[in-house]
Amino acid sequence: MLYALLCYNAEDVVFAWSQEEDDAVMARLGVVHDRLLKAGKLGPSLRLMPTTAATTLRKTDPPLVIDGPFAETKEQLLGFYVIDCADLDEALGVARELGQANPGGSYEIRPLRLFLPGALPA
Repeated sequence: MLYALLCYNAEDVVFAWSQEEDDAVMARLGVVHDRLLKAGKLGPSLRLMPTTAATTLRKTDPPLVIDGPFAETKEQLLGFYVIDCADLDEALGVARELGQANPGGSYEIRPLRLFLPGALPA
């Protein structure tokens, strides 16, 4: 089953990391990424730009386009993974591994309903 791991963290903290701090986090995450790739379980993985670069389309009548995120929150959606796991327990295990490599924040795990053949690496 495919799961989305939505990565939340305090944007002001993450984007304040020095290049060295960011490189260290990415290197630790890379260990988990490599394992998932070799197991054929890692699909698309993206790091989002800051919410200051976001635009929101509010579905009002008429539609309204506004700068920035939809809502003020303590943690922002900063990225996501698509992973192929046997069940929720396995997906939680992946989230725990990523969490050990990446300080702070949280991972929201959601099963995906749509599957596009060929979207995951072989």
